[in-house]
Amino acid sequence: MTVFHDEIEIEDMEFDKETETYYYPCPCGDRFEITKEDLLNGEDVAKCPSCSLLIKVIYNIDDFLEGEEISAPAKPVLEKA
Repeated sequence: MTVFHDEIEIEDMEFDKETETYYYPCPCGDRFEITKEDLLNGEDVAKCPSCSLLIKVIYNIDDFLEGEEISAPAKPVLEKA
C-alpha cells in the first residue's frame, strides 16, 4: 500500500509548457513532478526527485484527452494489377 504525503488537484500544480511537466512544491525544498504523458497514461503519482515523498494527483483524464488528436492506423494501399 502506497502512503501519500498529500492529494493535490491538478489545478493547484504549476505547468511548464516546454517540458510538459506539472510541478508542486515539496516540503524538502524541491518539487514533486509528473509529466503530461504520465497523466495521459493514467498514472497519478507525482514523485519528488530529492526525497521519498509522493503525492497523488487528482485529475480527470477526459480533460487531457480533449483536443488530443488520435491518428488512425495507416491502411495498406492495394495496388491494382
